[in-house]
Amino acid sequence: MTKLSVNINKIALLRNSRGRNYPDVRAFAARCLELGAHGITLHPRQDQRHARYSDVEALNRLCVEREAELNVEGYPSAEFLDVVKRVRPVQCTLVPDEPGQLTSDHGWDLGKHAAFLRETVKGLRNMRVRVSLFVDYDDQGITRAKEIGADRVELYTEPYAAHFGSARSDEIFEGFRSAAKRAQAAGLGVNAGHDLNLENLGQFLTIPDILEVSIGHALVVECIDHGLETVIGRYLQILGATG
Repeated sequence: MTKLSVNINKIALLRNSRGRNYPDVRAFAARCLELGAHGITLHPRQDQRHARYSDVEALNRLCVEREAELNVEGYPSAEFLDVVKRVRPVQCTLVPDEPGQLTSDHGWDLGKHAAFLRETVKGLRNMRVRVSLFVDYDDQGITRAKEIGADRVELYTEPYAAHFGSARSDEIFEGFRSAAKRAQAAGLGVNAGHDLNLENLGQFLTIPDILEVSIGHALVVECIDHGLETVIGRYLQILGATG
């Protein structure tokens, strides 16, 4: 079954907006795990406007206690890598974010950045951290991630979500199916994330062997409408139906 990793960034953003520990990021993450989520994702950006490096340490302790997986995403700056090396989460997803970028909006150029990524991936894997690279579905060089040394790729799914239900929906979806198939044939595990939600996730998971989906923004918005317990339950129902 595909695993659900709940991205906690939006909860951290709410906390930071008031200058105190409310809502409590750890408590929210713990409740998600209690309700059946398989893991937690954090994406501390360089300005730490939502998730902070201290959150990585706190939520890693939580995930170890609950036997869940922590996925730490981010641009591999020296400071970011120092945190990952100290904490050693189960998974680290490397994302090509620029400083001040509003949200992730593209994958790595695996040709241009191959040498840089190869050294970074090697260091992380030597610490037994599973490494995933954030990639575009239409990158014909997606299999380079295997040569670079990554264990997995995470498909950047915003194009799928943006075109869901449109005239180009089937075309874009088939592009994602093809990308996953090529990555898997190269020996890479496939994760997915960005703008997946209760409406579009079911179709996406008809792509075989998606290992993990990371969902944050949509899940939080849906919780405002329906409540956390209901929303986590509906995600797990969708994931179970395709497992």
